[in-house]
Amino acid sequence: MTGKKIMKLLIFGAVLLTGFESSFSQDNNWTHFRGSNRDGISTETKTPLIWAGPNIRWKTEIHGRGHSSPVVYDNQIWVTTATMDGKELYALCTDFTTGKILYDLKVFTVDDPVGKHGINTFASPTPCIENGFVYVHFGSMGTACLKTSDGSVVWKRTDLRCNHVQGPGSSPVLYKNLLILHYEGTDVRYIVALDKSTGKQVWRTDRPDEPYQPLASIGKKSYVTPLIINVKGRDLLISNGSAVCCAYDPLTGKEIWRVIGGAESTVPMPFYENGRLFFYTGSVNNPAGGTYTDLFAVNPDGNGDITSTNIIWKKRDDQSHTQILTPVIRDGLIYTVISRNILMCIDAATGKEVWSERVRADHNASPVFAGGNVWFFSIKGDVLAVRAERNYNVITQFQMDSGIWATPAFIRNSVILRSEKYLCRID
Repeated sequence: MTGKKIMKLLIFGAVLLTGFESSFSQDNNWTHFRGSNRDGISTETKTPLIWAGPNIRWKTEIHGRGHSSPVVYDNQIWVTTATMDGKELYALCTDFTTGKILYDLKVFTVDDPVGKHGINTFASPTPCIENGFVYVHFGSMGTACLKTSDGSVVWKRTDLRCNHVQGPGSSPVLYKNLLILHYEGTDVRYIVALDKSTGKQVWRTDRPDEPYQPLASIGKKSYVTPLIINVKGRDLLISNGSAVCCAYDPLTGKEIWRVIGGAESTVPMPFYENGRLFFYTGSVNNPAGGTYTDLFAVNPDGNGDITSTNIIWKKRDDQSHTQILTPVIRDGLIYTVISRNILMCIDAATGKEVWSERVRADHNASPVFAGGNVWFFSIKGDVLAVRAERNYNVITQFQMDSGIWATPAFIRNSVILRSEKYLCRID
């Protein structure tokens, strides 16, 4: 073979490789809490069914404590963590291929950390990431944009605050040129959109005051991550709270509609499929005794107060505490674990239970659909995969050596799992 032919082959191979890497970076990332579409749906078809032994590609210890879920872009995995006292807040970047820590960055030093619940951490909000930049958020303790190329700080904000009471929980959301943040405390409640390039405020909208007036101060907080949906060609920012779920224009912050209901520490994200929007309320005191939560199904096409017109159904869970995980919906079926440790499949059209099974531990990490199965994770380290269908069909079940509080990323035929002490890649 002549030198010219060899050179042509080398150039051709380089072009193929470049094209592959470009496609890889665009189509195989996990950029937000619950994935790039924020719906808990993975396109992976070859998810490993055994998470032990040679299937664990690498296992990297993460210092401090945090419940933020991993996000992935190109060959980088990012999480946040914090010291136990909350005075030092970190962003960690790990190499996807090797598990080597590339950056361990102290982003904020906090003199007076916010209070938190015993099961929460100071690093629970999940970062979001795009080409060149990662955005880390610690609620009232600070938000920052970092360059992924070298870990340098582009901008920081520490002036956006609310009284979380039980620590930060809402994760940031990227939309066009905006970084959108949800603050809902016992004192103030608002949505704010920042210019993602500069950190400067583009708009801020206070949540409506009237629905919160009947609530005790402690019941006015929530920890919800917003969702962007498209209804008849119009994008809507859906932001649930302790007393009201609102739809906003994500470019301006103008309120489009509201549904009133609920109380006390709402946590799960809204979720959406086939023209129906779903969201949980927080824990509501029942006048007859005990507490309950409601799961709402709503037609999101409307304006103004649509509480009396657009609710399709409500499913009440009596004697329930605050729901933590966000359900996943696939092909008209909702998969969840309610706070009484009951794994449940619900018909999205009617709200009726399709099947249910009791599980042994709390599930705070959100389920993920991948490869035709729905995966569940408990704070005791239980992992369960069931077939996504109308019959209860267990595909695999096992226990990890540590509890799981963060939602894994299912990507590139691998699972990126954060346990209490480690970040793992499972192939």
